[in-house]
Amino acid sequence: MQNEELTLNILRTLPKVNNQKTLSTKLGFSIGKTNYVLKALIDKGFIKVENFFKNKNKNQYKYLLTQKGVEEKTKLTKKFIQKKKAEYERLQKELEYDMQKIG
Repeated sequence: MQNEELTLNILRTLPKVNNQKTLSTKLGFSIGKTNYVLKALIDKGFIKVENFFKNKNKNQYKYLLTQKGVEEKTKLTKKFIQKKKAEYERLQKELEYDMQKIG
């Protein structure tokens, strides 16, 4: 998976999960890889982390998209859609070409 797709998948999935283990399971990655990528996205300012101070388990965090993270998610989503549209059009032309050869 490319870096941009990985970033987009994390930014899309993060609001739906409440811990790294669940995120890593949903993405199909190790917790170590998930942690590494999350730290990079935090450093870039796309994600902020809040600790549940009232929670007995002080290791639980809440991951939130920042405004910069939402903007990046939007940008990457648009780019992904453009890529998929181009791929679809290429496949459509291929199919039309194949159909002309048959018929």
